[in-house]
Amino acid sequence: MKSTGIVRKVDELGRVVIPIELRRILDIDTKDEIEIFTDSDSIVLRKYKPYMTCAVTGEISDDNLTLGDGNLVLSKKGARILLEEIQSKKLDD
Repeated sequence: MKSTGIVRKVDELGRVVIPIELRRILDIDTKDEIEIFTDSDSIVLRKYKPYMTCAVTGEISDDNLTLGDGNLVLSKKGARILLEEIQSKKLDD
């Protein structure tokens, strides 16, 4: 995990403001949904993406491919784009 050096207080209603700099970097706009996870003693916030969203194109479909034990979702178009990019790069062993 990378430290940002930004510290915020929790208000009396339990809210924390996410600084605009981070929202811009993470492409989080007003009214966007945020997922909340826990990881041992940490809270992780992530912009919500529906389960079957292609990691390359952003396309949402039940027909998308789920790869890598569910860690990667690709549409057919996204898979072609990724495959072409992988083939165009020289991969070192």
